Amino acid sequence: MTVTSAPASFLTAYDEVLATAWPAGTTHSRITTPYGTTHVNSCGPADAPPLVLLPGGGATSTVWSAQVAHLGRTHRVHAVDLIGDPGRSVAGERPLRTARDLTSWLDGVLDGLGADHAALGGHSYGAWIALRYALHAPHRVRELVLVDPTQCFAGFRPGYLLHALPMLLRPGARRTRAFLEWETGGAALDPAWLRLREAATAFPSARPVTGPRPTPEALRGLEVPTLVLLAGRGRAHDPARVAAAANRLLPRVTTATLPDATHHTLPLHAPSAGELNRRIEEFLG
Repeated sequence: MTVTSAPASFLTAYDEVLATAWPAGTTHSRITTPYGTTHVNSCGPADAPPLVLLPGGGATSTVWSAQVAHLGRTHRVHAVDLIGDPGRSVAGERPLRTARDLTSWLDGVLDGLGADHAALGGHSYGAWIALRYALHAPHRVRELVLVDPTQCFAGFRPGYLLHALPMLLRPGARRTRAFLEWETGGAALDPAWLRLREAATAFPSARPVTGPRPTPEALRGLEVPTLVLLAGRGRAHDPARVAAAANRLLPRVTTATLPDATHHTLPLHAPSAGELNRRIEEFLG
């Protein structure tokens, strides 16, 4: 895939979110890895500790707009477009096929950022990647932030998958909007980002890398300080079950539930973003 493979409507919507919702002074970089070129949007003091953020599937790095200005006061925040997912990253000749490939790709991203170690965060699918990476290279992860993580501690609710199926089988703006309205209870999402999310349905499709949940033995051995933030009204999974499993398995974990959040209002929806930012800021210290 080349840069020009991205639809013009998608690129226009992407740039609109950056222009309207991201802080002045945001920089953009392209990092070459064995799996292609990774696009990163960054803000915050250049000499501050690095914080790397991974989005959920289809959301793009721009979904962290409500976090970057706040967390960028104390950290150099790097929001990453996933290779093979909608965004400005470009897949290379070597495909991402396995979880091991994902961790190798993220090794290359951190190397390109000059970050020997960093705080690492992710939402949804991005949280699954972040957790996998922490298990792969715990010495490079200073703190781990998992925002309503999927397939990490519990499976999806069948009803969530059933409602998502039409959108997955035949992606389109109307089906994407209907699914988000169902999961969020009709919450008013940022209009510019919603236009981008709908434009992403025309993006050249690639099969996401998936895999099983980490084993209990692997999780019990993870000594990285971890924050798990859950959506109290989310429909993707049972937040109480996820919290219980995380508390039981991770030796250095803090869990909290945002009572009014849903899986897809996180992380950018204004009514939940302030509390999300506060908890992440306190955790990172």
